[in-house]
Amino acid sequence: MWNGDELDLDAYLARIGIGATDGDGSGARRRELRPDLETLYAVHRAHTAAIPFENLDVLLGRPVALEVKAIEDKLVHARRGGYCYEQNSLLAAALERIGFEVSGRGARNRTRGDSLLPVTHAVLVVTVEGEPWLCDAGFGYVGPREPVPLARPGAEVRQGAWTYAVHAEEEGVLVLRTLRGDEWRDLYAFSPQRYHPVDYVLLNHYSSSHPLSSFLGQAIVQYPGEDARVALVGRELTRLYPDGRTERASVAAEDLLPLLEREFGIRLSERDAAELVRIHRSGD
Repeated sequence: MWNGDELDLDAYLARIGIGATDGDGSGARRRELRPDLETLYAVHRAHTAAIPFENLDVLLGRPVALEVKAIEDKLVHARRGGYCYEQNSLLAAALERIGFEVSGRGARNRTRGDSLLPVTHAVLVVTVEGEPWLCDAGFGYVGPREPVPLARPGAEVRQGAWTYAVHAEEEGVLVLRTLRGDEWRDLYAFSPQRYHPVDYVLLNHYSSSHPLSSFLGQAIVQYPGEDARVALVGRELTRLYPDGRTERASVAAEDLLPLLEREFGIRLSERDAAELVRIHRSGD
């Protein structure tokens, strides 16, 4: 389903920093990857640590392609980031290639209070030994860095200094929550309905082109760090800490490119960099 056979798995593993050889060049350790829980944790953790969330192609007026090879070229070989459809399509292809059972879900963002938002977020459900796990490498700086169990709603899951839980609602709806300070906050909700790659093509079209999409007109670059979650939205850089503290700072045009490289590991071509700075300055 996820065209995992088209993915250069070795290149992907090198990009996320796992599966290195034992030193003899044989790649022996890479062949040890199996569709078990240990591998799922390792791949998910490494992916979210290596590949940032970003919408810069949308801001630069480019279409966002979801074919496996196009995503591989951008996120793996060009060492860029991407948003949820790219991130989770790439993760799904890699997991499928390793041998996991992977299915998609569509989620509603709940980080904006009581507003009822459309289903625009792509997540994955991976089944390991009959137990479903939520996998999501594409919810930006507040998303989980590791899989979250779905078979035990209400169970708190610690991921370093961050805590998550899945809450069950009516009609089979599940809600991913995060603990910020001493307050639980909803991140997104999703139903049992399976989504397929073709469904993400439609959602991607909305997110990358609809006038009401939050991805239009401003840079959104985020990274779920272990000690602090970092987000650039427009001209504001935010650092979120596990205890709920938030630090904010404005980003000047001349600081934009060094910040992208320092905080998110993103280096753009000379042409794209110049255009991005121009867009950033246009709001002055």
